[in-house]
Amino acid sequence: MRYAHFVEMRVFSREGEDEEGIISKIKMLFPLDFKEEKIAIDLRSAEGFENKRIHILKVNISKERHIRPVLENLFTRLSQEDRSTLLSQLESRLDSNLHFFMRLDKDELLQDRYLLTETGNCFHMTIAIAAYPHSREIAREIIKRLCSLSFIEPEN
Repeated sequence: MRYAHFVEMRVFSREGEDEEGIISKIKMLFPLDFKEEKIAIDLRSAEGFENKRIHILKVNISKERHIRPVLENLFTRLSQEDRSTLLSQLESRLDSNLHFFMRLDKDELLQDRYLLTETGNCFHMTIAIAAYPHSREIAREIIKRLCSLSFIEPEN
């Protein structure tokens, strides 16, 4: 079963931050061989507050063989409390295009801890839910499966 059409992540790297460390955490979030799978980290520059340069790092995957391990990694590393929070806030996190949004605390992720946040200093995650037919009700059921980890096949 396909759970998402794509998963997109973006994060800002400000002047003086350890950009290589941020890139290593992107690769932790996306446990894939970026070179072999031809996955790129898109890097753009912009001007931030007080005319300081920031980099915007973005990864977008759309192949099912990439999406499934990323979703498994993401949802299994979130605490039960954070998965419950996602479910309790489901309506506000799911838009009319069935894109599901969450933010992971950047400082915590840099310490290998997956923690939801409401702040802007984060890894922004967008999951385009693959609901057939395209309905909010089916998207809600898919998100419930993701949060309950019932989509993960047991290892033999």
